[in-house]
Amino acid sequence: MKHFDSILVANRGEIAVRVIRSAQQQGYRAIAVYSEADAQAPHVQLADEAVLIGPAPVKESYLDATKILDAAQKTGAEAIHPGYGFLSENAGFSQACVDAGIVFIGPTPEAIDIMGNKAASKRRMLEADVPCIPGYQDPDQSDEVLVAAAQEIGVPIMVKAAAGGGGRGMRLVEAMEELPVALSSARSEAENAFGSGELILEKAVMRPRHVEIQVFGDSQGNVIHLGERDCSVQRRHQKVVEEAPCPVMTPQLREAMGLAAVNAAKSINYVGAGTVEFLLDEDNSFYFLEMNTRLQVEHPVTEMITGQDLVAMQFHVAQGYALPIAQQDVTLTGHAIEVRLYAEDPGNDFLPATGTAHVWHPPQGEGIRVDHGLLQGQEISPFYDPMVAKIIAWGEDRDIARRRLVRALQKTRLFGLTSNREFLIDVLGREAFIDGQATTAFIAENYTEDSLRTAAASPEQAVIGACLLYQEGLAHSRAQSLSNLPVLSGYSGTRELNSHYRFGDEDAPVDVYISEPIPGCYQVSLGGDTYDVTFISRDESELCFLLNQVQQTAYYALPARGEVILQIRGSAVTLVNQLAFTRGDEEVSGSGTIVAPMHGNLMAVLVAVGDRVEPGQDLAVIESMKIEHRLNSQVSGEVVAIHATGGEQIASGALVLEIEVDE
Repeated sequence: MKHFDSILVANRGEIAVRVIRSAQQQGYRAIAVYSEADAQAPHVQLADEAVLIGPAPVKESYLDATKILDAAQKTGAEAIHPGYGFLSENAGFSQACVDAGIVFIGPTPEAIDIMGNKAASKRRMLEADVPCIPGYQDPDQSDEVLVAAAQEIGVPIMVKAAAGGGGRGMRLVEAMEELPVALSSARSEAENAFGSGELILEKAVMRPRHVEIQVFGDSQGNVIHLGERDCSVQRRHQKVVEEAPCPVMTPQLREAMGLAAVNAAKSINYVGAGTVEFLLDEDNSFYFLEMNTRLQVEHPVTEMITGQDLVAMQFHVAQGYALPIAQQDVTLTGHAIEVRLYAEDPGNDFLPATGTAHVWHPPQGEGIRVDHGLLQGQEISPFYDPMVAKIIAWGEDRDIARRRLVRALQKTRLFGLTSNREFLIDVLGREAFIDGQATTAFIAENYTEDSLRTAAASPEQAVIGACLLYQEGLAHSRAQSLSNLPVLSGYSGTRELNSHYRFGDEDAPVDVYISEPIPGCYQVSLGGDTYDVTFISRDESELCFLLNQVQQTAYYALPARGEVILQIRGSAVTLVNQLAFTRGDEEVSGSGTIVAPMHGNLMAVLVAVGDRVEPGQDLAVIESMKIEHRLNSQVSGEVVAIHATGGEQIASGALVLEIEVDE
């Protein structure tokens, strides 16, 4: 037996949080490691102890095995859980733990080594009679041999890096003349990503499902499976949506795939949690794809339908105990679906995004689980994977789970970061997904480049966004005007004036006009339509309102002057009032549009059409709440239009004058 009472988690983010929580629930002392970028991260705050292991770049921190082993020695950690990614499938790190007398919570170095190479693992699977895709996986890597093998296999062909995964070093070849370029680019990408340019070839299975089997083994030779997960919805060969069970699974197919997965694990004397991945063809033929010798990102859906804590089971078998359950004890109840919430831009080829999470409120509700390692106000850096959270829903059946997940995503508030949240909502609402027919071709078949671009604001969003900016502007004006005066009561002389807001761009401006005849009640005009809006309640990020007598809830943030991020019915948009930036605003320069920053009396316009003005020159004077405010220019140019007259009452956002800026 290998008893231990302390566990160091050699990872970060949501998986570190998840492992630490299970460890503490089981009574273990949990130790975190962190980079300089993660000093205030949730996994560090949650752990019993934490050790700084280096700067933000992963090669200088989380991928430095020596620093992690040093941290284990400093804290007296008796075991290391690698999470997933980073060093989790590094046979050398696993061996280094063994050599240091530390329990590696995972399989043996030998098992990791075999399954970490697609060529070696496929050869082993063929020996174990596990169904494999026809292809080439031999050591000879010359282009001549690979081309000859490809001609024998026939197109379409997948060229794959033998080491690593995640879609890197992978190319689809649909015509033989494409093969030389595919071999060269895949080999180069594989060498850069994994340090090995070894390739394999496989017959491309078009429009398959990606179905994986969760296996678990112990050191006594027992191996079981805990059902399957369907991970077919992918972009760039990386999973986006996972669910359990697979929508088209039958008892007979589950038994056959489960047996193949168990045989695969037994063939390498597997210990711990692992996943055997298969491609499932339309005729229910299945083929070995690869084995991940670690916990998977999508393990929560298996936990939710089996009721098992897979991380706790990892701790158990890592100490030499037999599996706590047998195959006949595994039951699948209900359905679970998980989505990966990424800081990425679906409209820009799903490229990662960085920024600050100004607002982060994960959802709650019946059957909802959220695994995350994000704090409100946290900066999302370019150093790490862009996944910020996993949102999972369980239901008595698939339809309930799907609806719960859609509702959870609609209530998720993540402002300040570009994310795939709305894309995930759209995926879950597509007919092919609802019907359980999604394959690995789902995104390509259902989305175009145009359809993935961010949609323009709806009239409803523009109306409510303008009302929020109106309230914020009024509050700001009052705070400025009354900062040195006693509070004035009954100030409402300009409420019925129309405040003007302009959203969109020059090519498609959206003009919104607001008046407030009764405090908290607004009459809004947009594109010839009139909307009646009443604010019922409002806190720092949630608004309850009536729009044309229908009560709704919106989530919002006001990150900067004239800017509002607004989410209604799950759809979020960022609105910027183009008229908010007067030349009295020191944060903005280069514009000749001068608008009123607040309600008040325009006491005087100090220039005329044709006058030249210079930066800092006073242009007009507004009196609001008995305080004079001077509007001045920050540009050089000529006054080309004046839209207001001295002595009249004007509303916040009203256009006062325009300057043609010198080139």
